[in-house]
Amino acid sequence: MSIRPVMLALALGTLSSFAFAQTSAENQVLGTWKMVSATIDPGGKNIPAYGEKPNSLLVFTPDMHFVEVLTDADTPRFASNARGEGTDKENRMAMSRSIGFFGTYTVDSNGEFSGNRVLGSTFPNWVGSVRTLDDLTLTVDGDRMSERFRRPEGTQIQIEWRRVE
Repeated sequence: MSIRPVMLALALGTLSSFAFAQTSAENQVLGTWKMVSATIDPGGKNIPAYGEKPNSLLVFTPDMHFVEVLTDADTPRFASNARGEGTDKENRMAMSRSIGFFGTYTVDSNGEFSGNRVLGSTFPNWVGSVRTLDDLTLTVDGDRMSERFRRPEGTQIQIEWRRVE
């Protein structure tokens, strides 16, 4: 057995693990984020997007997937205590005060967020949508992240996140 193939395999293994570690370290959004605040600006108004007590998480995985669940902690519980048996009013309230979606994301060569694709959502109209920096920006500063999102109809949303330790 020649030592050359063994050395080559060892070198490639070391380089690939270094490349993975380097890629993970450069990805600024990687990890779990908890919402601090969210405001929406329809027609010049600046109101809480998910109530006074938003209860939301955003998770970015190393394999370039994300999951985001946005909820208002003050959304009333269903009287029936059964998800599929809410009244029209309860269902409308729950739908208007929350959203969940997931998909894939990209970062640029600096490790900064550069876009995402929604693969599934509780709002079916978002499935398949691609967001570029024209629609969505995520700016990381230490353990804080600012999100600015423009809905297709033009409404602006500003969300502040804190990295979960």
